[in-house]
Amino acid sequence: MDKSNLPRECATCHYKRSFRGGGGAELCITCHGNPQRRSEGKKMPPGSIVPKAYMRNIEAEFQKMYRHPTFDLPGRHVTNEILPEINPKASRHADCVDCHNPHYLSRDNKFAGIMAKKIVNKLAEATKEYELCYRCHGDSANLPGKYTNKRAEFSLNNKSFHPVEGEGKNSTVISLVKPYKEKRVAPEDISIISCSDCHGNDDPNGPKGVHGSRFQYILVDNFNAADNVRESPQEYALCYRCHSRSSILGDESFRYHSLHIQGKSFQQPGTSCFTCHNSHGSPENKYLIKFNTTVVSPNSKGLLKFVEKGSAKFSGECYLSCHGVDHDPKTY
Repeated sequence: MDKSNLPRECATCHYKRSFRGGGGAELCITCHGNPQRRSEGKKMPPGSIVPKAYMRNIEAEFQKMYRHPTFDLPGRHVTNEILPEINPKASRHADCVDCHNPHYLSRDNKFAGIMAKKIVNKLAEATKEYELCYRCHGDSANLPGKYTNKRAEFSLNNKSFHPVEGEGKNSTVISLVKPYKEKRVAPEDISIISCSDCHGNDDPNGPKGVHGSRFQYILVDNFNAADNVRESPQEYALCYRCHSRSSILGDESFRYHSLHIQGKSFQQPGTSCFTCHNSHGSPENKYLIKFNTTVVSPNSKGLLKFVEKGSAKFSGECYLSCHGVDHDPKTY
């Protein structure tokens, strides 16, 4: 045990404190919150606090508009809970210890002590970031109605997926900007990304982690998923981190990209990337195509589907209805 961080060893955290409720976020921010708390040292034995300058203010991240509900929904964590949740009536929550095990955590192994993946019928420690995320955002029986199983969406068995668990299947993503590549060839190539490449602190100089962000969905940059949006570098800043805006608006991979995203005129703005693409994955289609049914509906014959006709020429057919236009089909 490093006494430079824990001068009173176990008593630093456990002094006159019961963790039978399982949580402890209020205690965590004594050291990992507002620096003023470290100078006061409340609820800690005398001499416990080491006011190190490098310790980031995690507490401030939970005051942002979009955040994990650690302080919004306190007291819901229990010590013997099983994740992914097997009880559909269990209360959703996100306590510090759901993602961090304070007894095992280290700079070299930030997932240490977090049981997150099944090997045969036993749980084993997480070794990948996505395994940690799947604890709550995967197979949990208490997923709210609007949320989807991210483990299923990132599955390598899908027709397409963002390359989180492994490299993608599509070998012709011509909009990618360096160093991103479909397949890793050179040492500097990046062909696999992580959840935290998209989700996390909007401030690159702030503490890392998916604690909070000023952008919706706790994203590191802005992404507008709404319909009738006027395209700009800011509206889809998240997508343009990896995908060239000039390539997308230049219709290099889809001849009607610019029409859909930019719209016909100022009075008829475009629609979001999310209208046609699921940013996690699509079990049914290549190119992450999965239509947002709040904007897109079946066509006059009741069909709602995409048919890929040839990857060499990026051709296909869309059967759907969108903005009053019947696609029966629209071919490109």
